[in-house]
Amino acid sequence: MTGTRPLLGLALRRDRVIIPVWLAVIALMVLSMPNTLKEVYGTAAQRADLMDSLATNASLRALYGPLFDQSVGGLTAWRAGTFAGVLAAVMSLVIVVRHTREEEESGRQEMISSAMVGRRAPLTSALLTALAANALLGLLVAAGLAGQGAAGALALGAGIACVGMVFATMAAIVAQFTESARLAKGLTSALLGAAFVLRAAGDSATADGSSPLTWLSPVGWLENLRSFGDERWWVLLLFAGAVGVQSVAAYELAGQRDVGMGFLPSRPGPARGGLGTAGALAWRLQRGAVVGWSLGFLAAGVVFGGMTEGATDLVGDNDNTRQIFERMGGQTGLTDAFLAAIVGLIGMVGALYIVASVLRLHGEETSGRAEPVLANAVGRLRWAAGHLVVAFAGAALIMLLAACGLALGYGKDVGPVVGACLVQLPAIWLIGSLAVLLHGVSPQLAVSAWGAAGLALLIGWIGPALDVPQPVLNLSPFSHLPKLPGSDMTWSPVLLLTGLAVVFTATGLAGLRRRDMAAG
Repeated sequence: MTGTRPLLGLALRRDRVIIPVWLAVIALMVLSMPNTLKEVYGTAAQRADLMDSLATNASLRALYGPLFDQSVGGLTAWRAGTFAGVLAAVMSLVIVVRHTREEEESGRQEMISSAMVGRRAPLTSALLTALAANALLGLLVAAGLAGQGAAGALALGAGIACVGMVFATMAAIVAQFTESARLAKGLTSALLGAAFVLRAAGDSATADGSSPLTWLSPVGWLENLRSFGDERWWVLLLFAGAVGVQSVAAYELAGQRDVGMGFLPSRPGPARGGLGTAGALAWRLQRGAVVGWSLGFLAAGVVFGGMTEGATDLVGDNDNTRQIFERMGGQTGLTDAFLAAIVGLIGMVGALYIVASVLRLHGEETSGRAEPVLANAVGRLRWAAGHLVVAFAGAALIMLLAACGLALGYGKDVGPVVGACLVQLPAIWLIGSLAVLLHGVSPQLAVSAWGAAGLALLIGWIGPALDVPQPVLNLSPFSHLPKLPGSDMTWSPVLLLTGLAVVFTATGLAGLRRRDMAAG
């Protein structure tokens, strides 16, 4: 463990911006719920109707889980608990992989290990960083919801933090097997997705979270903690056991391999390369991500499409809920407003894909892998164009597949849903073009594109529920798009956003062409 303290200090310093951003987004999502839910479900009758609707609507239970208590705190745990746990898990796996496998892949860990640094010190510092982030998140949630009930607030905060630590230690294990940080993040994210699907399948089958499938998922443990209800404190022992066992496994594996290597080494390529163009190389590097996002959007479309028919039953006579959907999806019938709101949320998540895909340019450049490519007869613009085609065309593909999923789940006309999904593309492309601009002009600021995508998601998700002023909503490009299906198609904002995306992309490519290539 020699060297753990300075490595921990280095990790906290490197994450001094990104961790507070993660904490602010997750905590704000949870802490904004009580006031919103008081307005939406302000009477006991409305809450009773909600519980009755959930008892009979398997699709809604699959998305949010069962409701165990009708208090505002119970509603908050039901509405935000699962998603906060998932976001905490994503934050945690990113932190652990960043300070373990990513350091080894870049070669920095080998240099650090040449000093007096223990073999397991990097892993320890990464897990301690994740522990600090999750503990602070749990405290923020517990303190912010204490007015709804101290015991329930503490249970929810602890549960969210524990979900994060389960996937932090899981990422620590996965990082021992792969030689690629991207693959480690992808595999751990896939395990997180499987956990969410298990929880959703179990909750769709039973109304009380008692399904064995729910108990197989750490995300399901969070809901079965029953915060603000009859708290089951013993469920925390499941989290503690999982974290302990996975930590021991990660430490044991870390002590048995060489720095930079993995238990699943990369397969050697063919004797003669088959990638003749920069575009083919970009597709080879990003095809796994495109396939994963495509399948995820198709599945999400099917799930949300199946919920559409139940939207009217869920809202009932609740005017406040109806107004929220109308602010998100337009002043049309409830079904069209619900579809438009869901399409908008899917589009905002699609912005995360395009930022990740565009920033692959940044990763290739800073890791030094772009330099040997550019040393051949490949210009910078051709090299960048390959990745940008995958990013921008991939965004169109995943939105098209989301539309197909929505149409399958809803079982109605395909055309209006496809049009509603595709009209989100100008806003998605604009955020992607901002990533191109930042990378091309100032690569040190490239990761700030995540902030733009996160801000758009935060405004679109929470803004309508809080009825924030229109100028704040207008900060997101998605707020300017027509609310389809149901509303009239207006081309001016679509053309304007597309034009801005073209300008930002061209400016970013011009900057990339003129500046020096970054290193490490």
